Amino acid sequence: MTDSSALVLFSGGQDSATCLVWALNRFDRVETIGFDYGQRHRAELDARIEFRAGLAKAFPGWAARLGDDRVLNLAVLGEISDTALTREVEIATMSSGLPNTFVPGRNILFLTFAAAVAYRRGLKHVVTGVCETDFSGYPDCRDDTIKALQVALNLGMESRFVLETPLMWINKAETWSLADKLGGAPLVELIRDGTLTCYNGDVEHINEWGRGCGECPACDLRARGYEKFRTAALENAIA
Repeated sequence: MTDSSALVLFSGGQDSATCLVWALNRFDRVETIGFDYGQRHRAELDARIEFRAGLAKAFPGWAARLGDDRVLNLAVLGEISDTALTREVEIATMSSGLPNTFVPGRNILFLTFAAAVAYRRGLKHVVTGVCETDFSGYPDCRDDTIKALQVALNLGMESRFVLETPLMWINKAETWSLADKLGGAPLVELIRDGTLTCYNGDVEHINEWGRGCGECPACDLRARGYEKFRTAALENAIA
């Protein structure tokens, strides 16, 4: 297991794409992993391929560090999940106070499978885009959950994995800013045009902030974050 190696959980959405670039900027060897669990927005899986190709073309320096990609079939997760991400139901708030887009155990399973792959591939850092600041209250996105899981994975595999969460304490506007800091306008444009962060998997509608239906909570969050990012950038340019 080499210290300058990482496995990025890459869904094809904005957050994980930003995390991928964050990792490429820090580690010498970076691989990616995605999961097909029967999600309604499976179009993200196609976006993964497009974004990786676009990234390699636009940033050859990072391309040299970008290693293997794999997608694991976790259809069983979709089979046991009665949620708005795995069923044709309207997005709503449940009696628990959580939105019905919450897929119980999803991130825990993702990170466990990712750690198993990282163990086999000799990759020390496992990078995920979970966040406490701009999220819907998902308990498996919380810092405490990630820290506890890191302990469990290291004990269970007798390893020294580091679960990296570069977006944990920043909001969506700051995520756009991080991309701008890492790769400037070309990277912001690539993330805007090449990723998909839409619960409905809508690739037909093109908005100023990127592809998406423009109505689901994921699109709303991304749109508001992009507007704040662009406003701040304009104000800084004037100043």
